[in-house]
Amino acid sequence: MKFAETSLIVEHLHEPELEFAYGQPSPHPKDGLFLYGPHARAKKTREIRVGVVGTTDGISHFRGWARKLQQVVAVPPPGKGEKQDRLHLANFPGLEETFGITFEPDEVSTLSIPLADIDKATSILNLHEAVDKVAKLYIDRVRKHLRNEEQAVDVWVLVLPEIVYERCRPGSKRAGVAMEVGDFKRRQKVKESLPLLAAAGVIDQSNEDIFSDVPDFHRRIKAEFLTIAPTQLVRETTLAPDAFLNKAGYPVRKTQDAATVAWNLATGLYYKTQPKPPWRLATVRPGVCYIGMVYKSLPQDPEGHACCAAQMFLNEGDGVVFRGANGPWKTGDYEYHLKKDAAKRLLNMVLETYIEMHGEPPKELFIHGQTYFNDEEWDAFCAAAPKGTNVVGVRIRTTGGETKLFRDGDYPVLRGTALLLDQQTAYLWTTGYVPQLDTYIGPETPNPLHVTVMRSKNAKPDIRTVLADIMGLTKINYNSCNFNDGLPVTVRFARMVGDVLTMGSAKGQEKQPFKYYV
Repeated sequence: MKFAETSLIVEHLHEPELEFAYGQPSPHPKDGLFLYGPHARAKKTREIRVGVVGTTDGISHFRGWARKLQQVVAVPPPGKGEKQDRLHLANFPGLEETFGITFEPDEVSTLSIPLADIDKATSILNLHEAVDKVAKLYIDRVRKHLRNEEQAVDVWVLVLPEIVYERCRPGSKRAGVAMEVGDFKRRQKVKESLPLLAAAGVIDQSNEDIFSDVPDFHRRIKAEFLTIAPTQLVRETTLAPDAFLNKAGYPVRKTQDAATVAWNLATGLYYKTQPKPPWRLATVRPGVCYIGMVYKSLPQDPEGHACCAAQMFLNEGDGVVFRGANGPWKTGDYEYHLKKDAAKRLLNMVLETYIEMHGEPPKELFIHGQTYFNDEEWDAFCAAAPKGTNVVGVRIRTTGGETKLFRDGDYPVLRGTALLLDQQTAYLWTTGYVPQLDTYIGPETPNPLHVTVMRSKNAKPDIRTVLADIMGLTKINYNSCNFNDGLPVTVRFARMVGDVLTMGSAKGQEKQPFKYYV
């Protein structure tokens, strides 16, 4: 008996177009911004208000970079063995010329912190206490400024000396640092278990709230500034690599070329100070809403509870983060599922905001997650959605090399290649060779995403439509100015958003623009 051979279908999806000023399309953010400008560019140049917090040297480094942003920043000449035409690099034309915004480097609000104070705080024996003390040096300076100054700041730039980056992350070893004893023992990582004495008022444990946070400076700053303004964290060595040299006379760390740094910094400044992002997807179907589901275990929670949130993205590209309830959502090592009421509340928050923005509910609501959806939460999602809204659950997972696809030539598989396994499952290569750039930006043969349309309230959409949407969502990371990311924005920042929302200092923030988290 002979069985029919199954042929796998391999297709190539076209590169999604982005939309810029005057409705002009381009697949590359740098090309579109250079030729047309941001899609919501104002007729007149907008003056933005920038605040800078750092050491005296750090503030000086930022001002130096701010002056560079006012003019052309050229790509460096090719090095030995590099192509003459490196199409993935581009000269930066200048902040005002590219984005239509400007600020005077000598007039930014500056808040100086002595490097000795930072060094002393980062040397405290208990890592939680050290991170708390360093974060407060920045946070308290900003809050004092806000109390004394009437003029608002659109974005706060925190310039970090290397000791903050090296010593204020989870697991920082701080080898060679002369430690100082602070208020807590070195190994203490949770509150002391003295509930009766605390309840009776015999002891005050309020200063132990630091143990409800992960000792991570970046997360702490993002959480605290949810109620203040968007932030941009940048290392001094990024702004002035030639000011930090090793014994051999080379920069202590390798950074991107100056033009790329300028593109990324300028894109972040525009996104975090303007009402609309610099570009949007040109081909997204009207009435479509994308949600990225986020689950993150709460640090030091005695009951093992987790935080759930949703990131909503629209065709405009911008996003809103919604915080759902904390609860016993973890059902396995890598599985999280909401209870009925929590699932309804979370989706209702998303739908209410969508209706506020568009006057009617979405036609299609895609929920992107990295786990499957169980019956209880899925039934709740469908019940919360209006009759005319089709809810579609899509699981997007990264792969680790179990599936490879090769092609002839010097470069790997093309970005946008899809291997269709059936009507609801496919592998999608969101990284790979890009003909427009004539290169593949990556260290090895690219791995695909594994995409599965898990469930649908009404008819399941064509798998090709789902894959094309994911390709588009890899192009709206406004924290940089890259051609694309390897993950859609609904998944790429899920961990970062979850990390911020699990911080004790982020409590009470149920809804906030996405720009506050990146």
